[in-house]
Amino acid sequence: VQLQASGGGLVQAGGSLRLSCAVSGGPSVNHAVGWFRQAPGKEREFVAAVKWRSGEKMYGDSVKGRFTISKDNAKDTVYLQMNSLNADDTALYLCAAREQRFGSIYTSRTNYPYWGQGTQVTVSS
Repeated sequence: VQLQASGGGLVQAGGSLRLSCAVSGGPSVNHAVGWFRQAPGKEREFVAAVKWRSGEKMYGDSVKGRFTISKDNAKDTVYLQMNSLNADDTALYLCAAREQRFGSIYTSRTNYPYWGQGTQVTVSS
């Protein structure tokens, strides 16, 4: 499975960005795809994830109500719409995948064996 993240950039506080994660090399219907982020000197943090088959979604506490994860089945792409951005959202955003058809969404990075290269999001205050 290969993942290609894109859409990062520089945005002012209060603004919005949409990240994309293109998934290839495997039947995405059997996967869960998640977004994580990592700021310098901090642990990699779970942001959001979606199970492809059921559409079940989960969000990290710090982004609930501001970020929305969605998927486009035809394009094998997962999106992360980020609104009301603030300086604390500045990080390298990485998409990850795991094979999962059933069960609850995992929020630990150790449960995701496939990773993309990441896209940088910088929020200026």
